[in-house]
Amino acid sequence: MKIKILVLTIFYLIGSFNLSYAANSEKVDQISKNLRCLICQGQSVYDSQSDFALSMKILIQNKIDEGKNDEQIYDFLKSKYGDWIVYDPEINKNTVLLWVLPLILFVFGGILIFRKVSIK
Repeated sequence: MKIKILVLTIFYLIGSFNLSYAANSEKVDQISKNLRCLICQGQSVYDSQSDFALSMKILIQNKIDEGKNDEQIYDFLKSKYGDWIVYDPEINKNTVLLWVLPLILFVFGGILIFRKVSIK
């Protein structure tokens, strides 16, 4: 009877470890999809197999194991590599032109088209 309880306890611990690992693995995948690989231009860390991308995945896993949340991990990586590493940059004083310039160009183009059409 004691052996059965011991075996069931071991299976329970292994199963809970696998569930925890799977949840952490999904979290690493989710975060790494939002990061640029600095070696492979145009690829995310998730898609890349470069040494940099593999070390980033390990770093993300370590930060998750330390109890850091997504925002803390992104802040750490931005402080280390700059805002460019994140695919979805925040709106701040350094990126406001990036967000506003397309809108300005769209409005300016619309005004030019309207003036061109109304002249005829």
